[in-house]
Amino acid sequence: MARLDITKVAMGVDRLLEVTENPRHRQILENYRRHGLLEASGRWPEIFDPEMTVEHPVYRITSGSRSVLLDGCEQVQEFYRGMTDAGACVMILEGEKLAVGDWGFASESIFNHYAPGAFLMASGEEVDDPSAWYLLRHRLAMFWPYDERARMIGEHVYEDGTSREIVKLASEDVVTPEEAREALAPLIRPLPTLVSEVGSRL
Repeated sequence: MARLDITKVAMGVDRLLEVTENPRHRQILENYRRHGLLEASGRWPEIFDPEMTVEHPVYRITSGSRSVLLDGCEQVQEFYRGMTDAGACVMILEGEKLAVGDWGFASESIFNHYAPGAFLMASGEEVDDPSAWYLLRHRLAMFWPYDERARMIGEHVYEDGTSREIVKLASEDVVTPEEAREALAPLIRPLPTLVSEVGSRL
């Protein structure tokens, strides 16, 4: 499989930002953009800045035959910590399509998730070499709600199981966490100031 370009991870949201004028919608998209770049860089603690995420986020994730509920900061942070410590934080989205509203956004894309075999085995996947690198490739739909301050309330993530494939990678095709962190650093920008009079019609 050809090596993917990590700098394209925010292409979908960048395209929508080009045509979005509503201040609240732009703030939600900027939040999502920053979140995704921080996550893929392994800089997950920055996601929990009080201007980005509510005090008690809730994640609902369905992948394969498993559904997971992460209820509160401690559980969500442990989820990110585990992926990052295992070297499995790099994800590249392909063909992302988004729709944004006052409530939050919806997205569908192909997720390309780079992960060591040992991480996948611990997650219940069947791979033949714990020391090799793999690409978990699957189509995901996501729905992220936001509060009145355009802060993320949580993630609802659902997999199309028919799209799931796991590909063993040659070393030259792996995008490592170190490479992602270096490549994405110039793309990460602060959140713009939310205009105070922009209200929510949730």
